Amino acid sequence: MENSHRFFSNKECKYYPCHEMEGELNCLFCYCPLYPYECIGNYRMIEKDGRKVKSCRECTFPHQPGNYDRINELIKTLKKREDD
Repeated sequence: MENSHRFFSNKECKYYPCHEMEGELNCLFCYCPLYPYECIGNYRMIEKDGRKVKSCRECTFPHQPGNYDRINELIKTLKKREDD
């Protein structure tokens, strides 16, 4: 895919690829905007330093090029719930 406002692949990044997945990896959401929420991605809760944290190591949801619109809609919905 060509880099645009909906897709960006940073193959120069020292962490690329950050996830094992087939196809192109979208780096636009390198830090997942769904991290603070109960998201629909493939995450696990793990214990680290005596506390529970969200591990997104196996989640490729934000990196799949076709999920740009879904992520933006989820953010809007989750933010609206927070504000109500």
